[in-house]
Amino acid sequence: MTDTKPLDPEALYRHCDLSAFDFETTAELDDLPELPGQQRATDAIRFGVGMRRDGYNLYALGSPGAGRRALIDDHLRRKAAEQARPPDWVYVNNFDDGYKPLALALPAGRGRDLRDDMKQLVEDLEAALPAAFESDEYRARRKELEQNLEEERGEPFEALTKKAREQGIALIRTARGMAFAPMNEDEEVIPPEEFNKLPEEERERVREKIEKLQNELEKIIQQIPRWQREARRKIRRLDRDITRVAVDNLMEDMRKSWRDQPDVLRYLDAVRDDVIENAGDFADSDDNDGSAMALLGLGDHERGSLTRYRVNLLVDNSATEGAPIVFENHPSHQNLFGRIEHMSQMGNLFTNFTLIKPGALHRANGGYLVIEARKVLVQPFAWESLKRTLFAGELRVESLGQELSLISTVSLEPEALGLDVKVILIGSRLLYFLLNEYDPEFGQLFKVAADFDDSMPRDDDAHRLYARMIATLGRREHLLPLDRAATARVIEHGARQAEDAERVSVHLQRVADLLREADYFARRDDRDVIERADVQATVEARRYRAGRAPERLQEAIRRGVLLIDTDGERVGQINGLSVSNAGQMAFGHASRISARVRLGKGEVKDIQREVKLAGPIFSKAVLTLTGYLGAHYAPDFPLMLGASLVFEQTYGGIEGDSATAAELFALLSALADVPLKQSLAVTGSANQYGEVQPIGAVNEKIEGFFDTCRERGLTGGQGVLIPAANVKHLMLRDDVIEAVRDGKFRVWPFATVDEGLALVTGMPAGERDERGRFPEGSVNDRVQKRLLELAETARAWSRRTGAGRDEGADGESDDGDGAS
Repeated sequence: MTDTKPLDPEALYRHCDLSAFDFETTAELDDLPELPGQQRATDAIRFGVGMRRDGYNLYALGSPGAGRRALIDDHLRRKAAEQARPPDWVYVNNFDDGYKPLALALPAGRGRDLRDDMKQLVEDLEAALPAAFESDEYRARRKELEQNLEEERGEPFEALTKKAREQGIALIRTARGMAFAPMNEDEEVIPPEEFNKLPEEERERVREKIEKLQNELEKIIQQIPRWQREARRKIRRLDRDITRVAVDNLMEDMRKSWRDQPDVLRYLDAVRDDVIENAGDFADSDDNDGSAMALLGLGDHERGSLTRYRVNLLVDNSATEGAPIVFENHPSHQNLFGRIEHMSQMGNLFTNFTLIKPGALHRANGGYLVIEARKVLVQPFAWESLKRTLFAGELRVESLGQELSLISTVSLEPEALGLDVKVILIGSRLLYFLLNEYDPEFGQLFKVAADFDDSMPRDDDAHRLYARMIATLGRREHLLPLDRAATARVIEHGARQAEDAERVSVHLQRVADLLREADYFARRDDRDVIERADVQATVEARRYRAGRAPERLQEAIRRGVLLIDTDGERVGQINGLSVSNAGQMAFGHASRISARVRLGKGEVKDIQREVKLAGPIFSKAVLTLTGYLGAHYAPDFPLMLGASLVFEQTYGGIEGDSATAAELFALLSALADVPLKQSLAVTGSANQYGEVQPIGAVNEKIEGFFDTCRERGLTGGQGVLIPAANVKHLMLRDDVIEAVRDGKFRVWPFATVDEGLALVTGMPAGERDERGRFPEGSVNDRVQKRLLELAETARAWSRRTGAGRDEGADGESDDGDGAS
């Protein structure tokens, strides 16, 4: 037998000491400024946020709901409040190249001023320029100019007319233009019939005169385009002078208000020059087609070509207090980097700088951008573009469709913005390690890791901190306060979720959900304070809501569909314990493990492993069994057994090493031909030295077998063997503890394979003496003798079939079966 004793009821659940609380309800407690148990993550966040060097972006790793976002938000808000507001950013037209808009950085709040000033300027120009061109002064100056031009153009014709008249030739105007004709003494044009009556010599002389005059006329006519160009040039000069006066008058005050911004003054100079050159755009704006502009929501004064004078306010920090903090929940490429929109007109796509839209990086520029790592990684091109942008230190609005040649139209190339942003990624630990391993650029950009813990050590001080956290969450959610007993039950449930009686979960979302649901039950029963019964009702209601799968499994065991024995003894058969998940709830259940042995080549085959239904950890555990058998029982002779192990009635994948001890017990039972108690279930991982290692979900596994035994009827001999190292993790249900207290169920700890073997067989396992022999009749002795028999049988078989041949070593003969 064994000296191992079952655990006392007090060891199965660690209660929270109410005397450590100096309050009646959590309403008396102050708010907790920071999450408890997250000092390492808090220090990392503080360092990452304060480190203003390239590459010191932050990755917050931990499980979802651990309070990462809340803690980050709290630190960012405090830090951002100490920082200056970043500048506004605007895009304006590039009058030299309209496809490359210019970016201007302005003091916070002044971007809106520039936009409004330019809007007002356009409105004033639309009123002032037409009025200037309709003024009496302009009309008089233009009339005078036109008269002077007319006189200048008429002088050559008058001189030619005078010259022709002196030669008896008249310059006349006809429907076809100007022509010369001979005159008589009375200076009257001679009709053609009279001219033809003149002598031939006279007619020839007249023709010669007309031909010379005609040549001079052609020279004068050839100068007409030049005169016209000169006339237009002078009129344009006049228009420019009038426009310059009007524009300078309108922009004088505007320039004064922007004299501290050299970039804006240069832009205003470009606007002034463009308006002077294109004053006609303001003369009759009603002629412009505003249908396309209406699609953009532009006013009448901004229609047509006047759109180029608008200011696109990309980032407005006028209402920002301190540095901006942006949480981007959908980090697609265009949501991060902005986009260039297009409008359709007559089947064609058009764009301009007013259609540039900002992204999250624009809004967060000068502050902080928080995004979820998984979300940005699954968005096409977003991750690579984010890294490229952070390395470059400048932000470009890129058209993804243009880059991928999905849009065959002319697009814009906006000027890049200077980038000063701290990026914070929130993600899982697995994703963090994968990025470090497979993305060489990740470590250069995200040098700070804030690792959020899932639990913290449990003591009286931690309990008091936890109570303050409960009070803080309750006030934030407008929940009823908790009394001391309810607070203690929440802490105890936190220890259960941490799977450790000596630690307590700091998973913020789980705690908040528990408080919300407990508040529901308290209000349902018209209570003003949440009591322990409300927290217990919450836990039981959760178990019931997620209980369909475990209930159906227990029903299958009760009806004999799943073959599980809870009494009697069987050779090579034992109850192993597994854990399964039903959504967010885990539940344990028993699985029958059976073993068969025969003559073989020293191989222990697990059927699940052979048919690819086992994971690598499970396969490793099976191979560990072979190492233990050889070292413990056959150190100086060959191990010539062929063994098979199987989880009966399992049809899915199996992973983990928590069944190693149970499989080993089944195998040793088959070798020793010693029955195992079916009233016991075993969980634990064994190594090659026979030491039993702790496993996970120990509470769920114990409760799963307890439920099965309760369905069959508790006899007092039923129980579960768990690794001794798992005792500190026990936080069992009240009904299990009550059954242990009444002697109807037991929980045994075991630290070695021999200890557990003695419990499940009811026989001494046996320890080697000084000669290396096991006690006669002990389980270990019977195992070793059986292995020696198999080795002798293999040697004899080898002699019968010929030296060097091992065909029979696999135990194919009928008399070499040796099955138990």
